[in-house]
Amino acid sequence: MPGENLTRIEAQERRAVVSPSTSSGTGMSYEVTLDLTRGPEIFGSRTVVRFTGTEGADTFIDLIARDIREITLNGRSIDPAAAYSDSRIALTGLERDNELVIDADCLYTNTGEGLHRFVDPVDGEVYLYSQFEVPDSRRMYAVFEQPDLKATFQFTVTAPAAWAVVSNSPTPEPTLRQAQGPDGEATATWTFEPTPRISSYITALVAGPYESTFSELTSASGRVIPLGVYARKSLWQHLDADYVFEKTRQGFAYYEEKFNFPYPFAKYDQLFVPEFNAGAMENAGAVTFTETYVFRSKVTDAVKERRVVTILHELAHMWFGDLVTMKWWNDLWLNESFAEWASTIATAEATEWTEAWTTFNAMEKTWAYRQDQLPSTHPVVAEIRDLDDVQVNFDGITYAKGGSVLKQLAAWVGIEKFFAGVAAYFDKHQWGNTEVGDLLVELEKTSGRELGSWAKLWLETSGVNTLTPVIEEDADGTITRFAIAQTAAADYPTIRPHRLGVGFYSLENGTLTRVHKVELDVDGELTEVPELAGIARPDLVLLNDEDLAYAKIRLDERSLGTAIAHLRDISDPLARSLVWGAAWDQTRDAEASATDYVDLVLLNIGSETESTTVRTTLAQLQLAANSYVAPEKRTATRERVADGLWALAGQAEPGSDSQLQFVTAFATAASSATQWEQVRRLRDGESVLEGLEIDTDLSWQLLISLAAGGFATAAHIEDALAQDNTSKGGELAAQAKAALPNVEAKLAAWDSLVERSDQPNTIVRSTALGFTHPAGVELLEEFVTPYFEMLLPIWKERSYQIAQYLITGLYPAPLANAALRDATLAWLDANTDAPAALRRLVKENLAGVERAIAVQERDAA
Repeated sequence: MPGENLTRIEAQERRAVVSPSTSSGTGMSYEVTLDLTRGPEIFGSRTVVRFTGTEGADTFIDLIARDIREITLNGRSIDPAAAYSDSRIALTGLERDNELVIDADCLYTNTGEGLHRFVDPVDGEVYLYSQFEVPDSRRMYAVFEQPDLKATFQFTVTAPAAWAVVSNSPTPEPTLRQAQGPDGEATATWTFEPTPRISSYITALVAGPYESTFSELTSASGRVIPLGVYARKSLWQHLDADYVFEKTRQGFAYYEEKFNFPYPFAKYDQLFVPEFNAGAMENAGAVTFTETYVFRSKVTDAVKERRVVTILHELAHMWFGDLVTMKWWNDLWLNESFAEWASTIATAEATEWTEAWTTFNAMEKTWAYRQDQLPSTHPVVAEIRDLDDVQVNFDGITYAKGGSVLKQLAAWVGIEKFFAGVAAYFDKHQWGNTEVGDLLVELEKTSGRELGSWAKLWLETSGVNTLTPVIEEDADGTITRFAIAQTAAADYPTIRPHRLGVGFYSLENGTLTRVHKVELDVDGELTEVPELAGIARPDLVLLNDEDLAYAKIRLDERSLGTAIAHLRDISDPLARSLVWGAAWDQTRDAEASATDYVDLVLLNIGSETESTTVRTTLAQLQLAANSYVAPEKRTATRERVADGLWALAGQAEPGSDSQLQFVTAFATAASSATQWEQVRRLRDGESVLEGLEIDTDLSWQLLISLAAGGFATAAHIEDALAQDNTSKGGELAAQAKAALPNVEAKLAAWDSLVERSDQPNTIVRSTALGFTHPAGVELLEEFVTPYFEMLLPIWKERSYQIAQYLITGLYPAPLANAALRDATLAWLDANTDAPAALRRLVKENLAGVERAIAVQERDAA
């Protein structure tokens, strides 16, 4: 039975029967009428679909509903009990021109999928938002749920009159109704104009008593584009809407110039919504964002910059993904890789965040390299057999590797020719659906290069190459031979061409400065670089200087020693990021000691200026201390790391970004009574760091640390929640309770997630984070067997997003030992027929443990 899945073959078969065009030439259309006044569980959904079909053929339409009252096809009534099963409504005997009417009751969710309903604990107000990618518009209305059946969508919404109601088209003036809602409040109806031809997954509805502010800009076409920013009432005071508008205007100007195509929609609203699973979603003209980007407490520059990149990422999607959309999900990269690349170059060139490519290297590429070494790695253009496949493919390949590859392609063909090809692609395929070849054709025309071979090597194969310098020198240190060796993983043996720089850095007056650089093409297993012969060997040799290539790089022994002692002395932030990354890759690949990596970080991170580099490196430091050092060193290393972080916090500039990051990392790393006492003193105000404010969110982070160490109780957590009875406070309280280091607390957390299914998505995520806190690692032993017992039932009974949170979040990864590895292998061996997407998640968990064991063995050597 299909359940809620849909295969690519089924989608192709349906596309052959159902056309997005009608015989009159008007195109497929939806009229969706929603009634949001029917209480806290259900809403009314009535859909009228007009489409062209193959006469006499049969097909189906998608819907996930509690009840269906009416199905009428071309005036013919269909029995819902006979036609509706497994999220599908069977349609038989199509005519050429068809009108389908479906009237149903659909369910609100608390999982961040479909139409999500949230009650604000601060004031009891109700807020709704939709989230449809990949297959969840069918949770709000009946729809042909596949991206290549584009249509116009006309929404009519009845809701409390005091609400704001936002969709893809501009919000109309509502019509007040005489009838009252269930609580006696006045209601109104909003009748939106139809959208342009778009895919269903980018339709949207956001409704509730949202606060808002408005502005406008003039598009390159001369049209005035209304702009809106929305957030909940209880968060509104913390939202810097003027800054959001400023970044939006900068993005509009940049993209309209570079894409040579004006913004395609009627307006542009940006809505910060509660309990959101992702960073944002590119609904056409109505982008939703996580409330993480509404700053109620001090945040790091890394988070501030990430918000800007996200704003520009979603704006880029208005062209990449919304105007022009992939035919099927195997070309998801045409959306995400391009938005990733475009938002980074726009951030670097159009905003104050000029070091965005350094951030890209530190964050996105780290993500990509990790993902590309998992057993689940896949080509950028992935093989997507069904919806389950695509759900697990929103990953570091689709986003970050694809973005990295596009950066390299743009450098190879020339940035102006690259943008010209992109502009031609938008112009040719506007409002249509495409595949990878459609883009390559336009880039070949503008660049004059043949790209088929490039695409085969970079888009259709998996794995990341490793580049290593081969250096020979004479007695006085002059290089006699320089070459670059390229290797590939045994399972993914593709050797690829790379355009890259080689930088020579020497220590001069206390600074590691680049003294020589060459740029060249590397191809094959060994590339000789004769122009570097005859030059004095520098203190540090940096392959892929300026980060053009997508490849792991190795530091030779001398360069690694220089890095450990002097990484902080490299003046260029991108070069530093590359060295940080190279040192981490060598550690993860068990080619360098985890203990040495800890030394490298503690000695050099205090001088790092780039916030995202600090953020990424501190996370890697914690993983090294908790899972990568040899087990017999772990306790001492964790204490040394926490002590080192506390010292760095004291040395940091008062009030600085680094000070905040070091304090937060110290709280997470604390592992001794002395350290937890310091955390307590800091939180209680008995210990003061100049310039550091213990604001609401930092106070919670310190309390979570104390809870994990057993130096705070459930009563302390309840007291904190009483003072911060907000949705964010509830999430952090759930994390703190789950971190308590006793069996009762762990069992309570486990039961709240596994035995019950009523917790909202963000509470699930936060509870799992506390449950696996490394301070309570020994307690996780008892949950290894229950973990594997719950996998199949959870996958069957929960929505995809919740199942993923539980399968990845409750995996006892901090154990990082052979027993966990063996138990994971045993489950995989015993469940070869489990759903492929579930097995993929478990295999990824296993890969992390296997890597940790290998690195531990190297560290013990």
